[in-house]
This record gives sequence, C-alpha cells and structure tokens, in this order.
Amino acid sequence: VQLQASGGGLVQPGGSLRLSCAASGIILSTNVMGWYRQAPGKQRELVAAITSAGTTVYKESVKGRFTISRDNAKNTVYLQMNSVKPEDTAVYYCASSSSLASVVVPEKVRYWGQGTLVTVSS
Repeated sequence: VQLQASGGGLVQPGGSLRLSCAASGIILSTNVMGWYRQAPGKQRELVAAITSAGTTVYKESVKGRFTISRDNAKNTVYLQMNSVKPEDTAVYYCASSSSLASVVVPEKVRYWGQGTLVTVSS
C-alpha cells in the first residue's frame, strides 16, 4: 500500500493550495481518508477526514477554509486549502483507515503517506 502525497509548497498568507494523495494497493472509496499535519515541535493533528459515504469532519480552526474531497475514479483524495494562515505551516500527511473512529486517532491509523511541506509566509 502506498499513499503518495503531493502539492505542498510556499504560499503567501491568504493564498490557496491544493494537496493530493494518490493511493495504490487499496481501494480508496472503501476506506476512510484523512489529512494530518505536524508543525515543528508540535504533535501531529487531524486536519480533516472523509468517509466512504462522503461524511466529512474538520479541525475547528480550518472549518470554512479547507475542503477535503475524493475522486474515486482516480483513487485520490484532496485537501483544498484557502485563505491560508502562517499557523497552517506544517508537514501534511495523508492517512487511511477502515473507520472514522480509527482515522481520527494517530495511533490507530492503518496507513500513512509521506509528508508534503506547506509553508505559509510572505
């Protein structure tokens, strides 16, 4: 199983960025997918998750700014980041588990992708 994250980079405050996570070895549509982030010196935290039924959950501080979505035909999950802030700077990881209850707990995540760095700075 591989989760290949991409799309990170340098973006100015107020700008937008879209992260992608392409899955291989699993059928993304039958799994719960999530995006985590980890800033320097901080714990990894859940940013957003989406179930196979399309139910979404978000970290409170990104609600209204970030959108998680999935393209089952491409076996890819996305994180659209709008109105980014310096505090969004972190390494972003995609994650996959069989249930929402497990994807929201880092220790219970079944599969992790490699990280992609997002830097929000002017």
